Amino acid sequence: MRVTNGMLITNMMRDYAKNMRKLEKLQSQLSSGKRILKPSDDPVAVSKSLKLRADLAYNQQYVSNADNAISWLEATESALKDLGDVLHRARELAVQASNGALAPEDRMTIADEIEQLQKHVVQVGNTTYAGRYIFAGYKTDKPPFEVVQQVDGSLRLDYKGDSGKIAFEIGIGNRIEVNVLGGSGGAEIDEIYDVLERFKNELRNGTNANLDGYIGEIDQRMTQILSQRSAVGAKVNRFELIRARLKEEEINFTSLLSQNEDVDVAEVIMRLKEAENVYRASLAAGARIIMPTLMDFLR
Repeated sequence: MRVTNGMLITNMMRDYAKNMRKLEKLQSQLSSGKRILKPSDDPVAVSKSLKLRADLAYNQQYVSNADNAISWLEATESALKDLGDVLHRARELAVQASNGALAPEDRMTIADEIEQLQKHVVQVGNTTYAGRYIFAGYKTDKPPFEVVQQVDGSLRLDYKGDSGKIAFEIGIGNRIEVNVLGGSGGAEIDEIYDVLERFKNELRNGTNANLDGYIGEIDQRMTQILSQRSAVGAKVNRFELIRARLKEEEINFTSLLSQNEDVDVAEVIMRLKEAENVYRASLAAGARIIMPTLMDFLR
């Protein structure tokens, strides 16, 4: 087969372009730090990277959920602690009031303090976290407790929330409830208010009947609050363990993604140097293939 000058030039230009593309790819890999620049470079690795990135995104969302859950539970624990402090003070006042030697003005002073404790109970019952009422069940956009005056003039604390359970997802199909209900089956804040209301009214009415009995009622409310605080504390510990595990998985996913996508810098530098030498050699060979012109002969 006859080889013409045009064929030599065509082949030289094709090889020259091939060397340029290889050089450009290696330079892009080195500057970006990524081994895969487009899906066609390694379809299997691209598929694996997409799966790893999806897993990493899910994991990061679970970490965020765990952080939010812990913050919610800590706000709840703080509110329950306040209720416990209210009950502790109310018990001290009940013990003091059960002393029949108290003067009427002392009883009125105790009643006034009980009234202030009631107001604090309402405030704690309407505690919010991130703009959401934590004791309201699903109805987190409205205050769950409202003071209502009854026909006989006494006050009642109405629970406006529901029995909805708020849960945070911290894994596929793994959801943990975080909220404590303010009404029956939960903190029973309305019942705490009721005990204090009856206690206050008996003090103001000047009767000594059954004042000792309020100590027992307050103790029952304290036991209920302690039970809820214990459950909240246990969930905080669980979420912290889950968050620690998720953080470790995030590191593992990131490491696997790096192994799958990132370049070996030393190897790429070596290959880039080799490609530069090939490119320079192709330029030198091309200069010899292109025939001298008439002007070159005339020199």
